[in-house]
Amino acid sequence: MPARRPRLAPARAHDELVESFARLRGELDLPAEFPAEVLAEAEHAARAVATDPAAAGLDDLRDIEFLTIDPEGSTDLDQALHLERTPTGAVLHYAIADLPAFVTPDGAIDAEARLRGQTLYTADGRIPLHPVVISEDAASLLPECDRRAFVWRFVLDGAARSVEATLRRAIIRSRTQWSYGDAQTAVDAGTAPPSLEALAWFGPLRLAREAERGGASLNVPETRIVADDGGYRLERDAPLAIEDWNAQVSLLTGMAAADIMLRGGVGILRTMPAAETVDVAAFRAQTVALGIPWPTDVSYGDYLRALDRDSPAALAILDAASGLFRGAGYVTFDGAPPADPLQAAIGAPYAHTTAPLRRLVDRWALVICEALANGRDVPAWVRGSLASLPKIMARSDGVANRLDAAALGRVEAALLSGHEGRVFEAVVLGLRGDGARVQLTDPPVTAKVAGLDAAAGATVRLRLKTVDIASGTVLLEPTA
Repeated sequence: MPARRPRLAPARAHDELVESFARLRGELDLPAEFPAEVLAEAEHAARAVATDPAAAGLDDLRDIEFLTIDPEGSTDLDQALHLERTPTGAVLHYAIADLPAFVTPDGAIDAEARLRGQTLYTADGRIPLHPVVISEDAASLLPECDRRAFVWRFVLDGAARSVEATLRRAIIRSRTQWSYGDAQTAVDAGTAPPSLEALAWFGPLRLAREAERGGASLNVPETRIVADDGGYRLERDAPLAIEDWNAQVSLLTGMAAADIMLRGGVGILRTMPAAETVDVAAFRAQTVALGIPWPTDVSYGDYLRALDRDSPAALAILDAASGLFRGAGYVTFDGAPPADPLQAAIGAPYAHTTAPLRRLVDRWALVICEALANGRDVPAWVRGSLASLPKIMARSDGVANRLDAAALGRVEAALLSGHEGRVFEAVVLGLRGDGARVQLTDPPVTAKVAGLDAAAGATVRLRLKTVDIASGTVLLEPTA
């Protein structure tokens, strides 16, 4: 008999979950309100920073019909794009919010941002990197508003390769804010504006270029916590095609930024070492055991891209693949370039430079790239503080990862609360010590089951033994 779909009980489980979120913020020492001096500085900057081209002394690019594509309801809009097909390829304008214009080096906003590192996303809200008067208003690339931006211009050939790249500061005006869902619907229906139509040309070609350089986009279905009618639910869906295409715009920009910094002899890269030979061999053996062998004449990325995401065996393979590349981090340089500048999963040197409203390091990368691209010296404050960024970002990434895992575990426990004793179907993702890691079919809860002896990719039936919302613990046991 199939298990009934668990729904979060509206009273007891929800109240317990809300309490657990509050405790989690305290356990992780997450920041609360911004200090008064930070808010005051932000209010002043929001009023004082000029967005008139003449007053700001910047180029006027408001005639370019930029648009934004973000998750539904987003207000901190870092990027806007305009993509126009040409007889030989296309011209891409990619505008990034000019957050540096609003932040005084070594001022109150700067100091607080260095403590936070990045915007943190919780099930019950978000903890912004910068005061919302800046990140969700004055610096955000909201539609029909004049905004300062760093504008990349790429000339693309017929295969969507960049043959020319420039970067300048300017005033822009985005025309429309699209959600991913609405944008995908418009493309599929043939009603999309020219930039979105061109993105459907650009995205697949850039994915092909990724395959050429040995990159691999996992595109693993992501489990998301969604607020739902006073409670929470989990969604696990593969990204829409337009999300992948839009991500390729950011990847192209990050690779261009890395190239500028490497040629200029100063910068900060996002790096990841290549997978160890022994790990690759073990992964290849696992694909054979799961019945979907990785052929020796097929690249890693091409193999992953060809997997059927609905296959239980493929889920196990993707879970194993997600651990194949490890050790992502940041490396700075001022003079000699890093010994290994590669981001192995991308297959090229790469820099984080497209999300300055939400990630600290991007502010430095933008300022460095704009100076180098236009033949100016990199500001002294940038060079003087560059070496501190890897440690700041490592600490912030650690907090974000712990927060994501803890929040997800608590929602999973709350969803299953009240269903103790019920039997669920699950897919075995892989062995873990004295048991196995599994994913329930519905809801998409992931857990370790002690004593489960089953092969990766197998479908099993498990009985829910206990749940603890406060700790995010779910205990399942194999059925007889």
